[in-house]
Amino acid sequence: MDTEAKPSERDRSSAPAAGSEEGPRFSRIPDRLTTSISWRRTAALGAVCSVFVLLLSTFVVQPFLIPSGSMEPTLRVGDRVLVNKLAYRFGSVPQRGDVVVFDGTGSFVQEAPQENPVTGLLHGVAASLGLAEPAETDYVKRVVGVGGDRVVCCDRRGKVEVNGRPVDEGYLYPGDAPSGVRFDIVVPDGTLWMMGDHRSNSRDSRDHLGEPGGGMVPVDMVIGRVDWIGWPLGRLGSLPDSAAFAGVRVTGGAHG
Repeated sequence: MDTEAKPSERDRSSAPAAGSEEGPRFSRIPDRLTTSISWRRTAALGAVCSVFVLLLSTFVVQPFLIPSGSMEPTLRVGDRVLVNKLAYRFGSVPQRGDVVVFDGTGSFVQEAPQENPVTGLLHGVAASLGLAEPAETDYVKRVVGVGGDRVVCCDRRGKVEVNGRPVDEGYLYPGDAPSGVRFDIVVPDGTLWMMGDHRSNSRDSRDHLGEPGGGMVPVDMVIGRVDWIGWPLGRLGSLPDSAAFAGVRVTGGAHG
């Protein structure tokens, strides 16, 4: 009598096939679905990062591409500088010697140029990230006179005078004179007198003396202070503090 148990048809149907692994089987997620999820996550992360960078550029620190040599040797063509937009937000005001970025509409440019809105928006985004040249109305210059100052050029030694004190401008482009244009002006309160460091290659307040506003830039048109050079790496660092105006006396108001 055969005493070995024989498997039933039901047992044989549920047994694993020869050579197969035992255990539960899992369905596989299609490769296309996995790729789609991956791209969505990447796009979402990119959008979040872009919004963060734009907010940072709009309210805190904005990269700014230097388009000309008007501020040489302090700033060179192609430098990417970082503009501190918080420098004058909490009661502080631009000081003599500060290098600032400002909107020259109404002072250096009487009317903003017309442009395609879409093109202008795209260019504005690229410029705010330091990837394109700034708007035609944006300038970078050094503050030479603040409200109430009397700025004269030139004294008998050929130097700029601020409130009767000659200024030793060590930041000027080598070989440049302080100014080839003679002037004697009083800066109205709430405005600034701006000049480039490369005086012979800078269109600044001197070039707008006979225009409405007399070349004076309203303080509220200042975008921010240039505190750092971020690119190229060989020039990475903060802008040196200028002691040129340390001896200039503070005025109590506009001169008569």
